[in-house]
Amino acid sequence: MKVFAVTGTPDVAEVFMADMGGERMIEFVEALQPPYSRDERWILMVSTLFGCPVKCLMCDAGGSYRGKPSAEEILAQIDHMVYRWYPDGRVPAGKFKIQFARMGEPALNMAVLEALEALPTRYDAPGLMPSISTIAPHGTEAFFEGLLDVKDRLYPGGRFQFQYSIHTTDTALRDRIIPVRKWTFEQMARFGERFHHPGDRKITLNFALAAGNPADPQVLLRHFDPARYLVKITPVNPTWHATQNGLSSFVDPCDPSSGTSVAEAMRAAGYDTLLSIGEVEENAIGSNCGQYVLKYLAEKQEVDGGYSYDMRELVQGLKSKGTRLGF
Repeated sequence: MKVFAVTGTPDVAEVFMADMGGERMIEFVEALQPPYSRDERWILMVSTLFGCPVKCLMCDAGGSYRGKPSAEEILAQIDHMVYRWYPDGRVPAGKFKIQFARMGEPALNMAVLEALEALPTRYDAPGLMPSISTIAPHGTEAFFEGLLDVKDRLYPGGRFQFQYSIHTTDTALRDRIIPVRKWTFEQMARFGERFHHPGDRKITLNFALAAGNPADPQVLLRHFDPARYLVKITPVNPTWHATQNGLSSFVDPCDPSSGTSVAEAMRAAGYDTLLSIGEVEENAIGSNCGQYVLKYLAEKQEVDGGYSYDMRELVQGLKSKGTRLGF
């Protein structure tokens, strides 16, 4: 793995761009949660595919698909970030979250399970908490059975975060936003009943909520028990694909109160509800979920509110090295 470019700031977030050989480009991210220090809370986000065949309408990581990283190629991304700050492999953070969510749907790569197996012994990290976010693609039952086994053996008692990304309760709109075959809400709920045990973290139902897309708590209640599930509402981050597909965010990242009505409706239905709005500066860096710096650089079109952090210098640096930005 050769890291050829970095953008961002270590005080907020940094995006690393790497060449894995054979024209396989990848990105991974480290981020803080201000006001907490890196030694208190640290978040890493790694890629699980080279490109992504799903092509969700708001996500810039969907593009030309070039296969699956091995477990060692996934772990190499984590190694690069860990050993940069902690050469002895000891991460002191009380919350050390590793999200398998930068580029690629993790359920399409069985090597993710191998990486999860390796993490507890690879680093001395008492706060380690892996996080899997999935659209639950059709035909990935073997992955989820393996995930259930790994979670129960290695990450019991609330040390694992599991998230379904559903984005709307309107099934027709959901099929448009996530244009592949995937589990129904009924199938998600059946697996959730087996996955969630007493003491586990609640399973997250994530809505990157676009304007005009329903998030109806009564639909959720027909399938998802508030005793097992919580709701997370986030903005649609400023991406090239969201712009091209006419998706505007229901939640204004500069005005958290814009999401209050949906959050209050979910709470009234009995769901623990998070209105999750990260650092706005991360949109400029391109480190937020759904963003993908190399896609933006390849398209050469401005995105309002995103990808503005030192991009001119980054482009010049990549061109000087002869790096190919296309997919």
